[in-house]
Amino acid sequence: MPKVTFREERCKACELCASVCPKKIITMAGHINEMGYHPATVKEQEKCTGCAMCALICPDLVIEVEKEEKAG
Repeated sequence: MPKVTFREERCKACELCASVCPKKIITMAGHINEMGYHPATVKEQEKCTGCAMCALICPDLVIEVEKEEKAG
């Protein structure tokens, strides 16, 4: 299963990642980061397809998508 991680301390809550997620699983967290923003986070990680659209659109390189290795 793909895994999406955010460098929350660098996120400026622009919400571009949430706008391009085809599964609509990216939201803004309830807490505030060191810069005073609600950082992006993934709800329902299991629904992530690993498309990496969020990482591609992020202007601050906050998002990393780890894709599952295929066996065989």
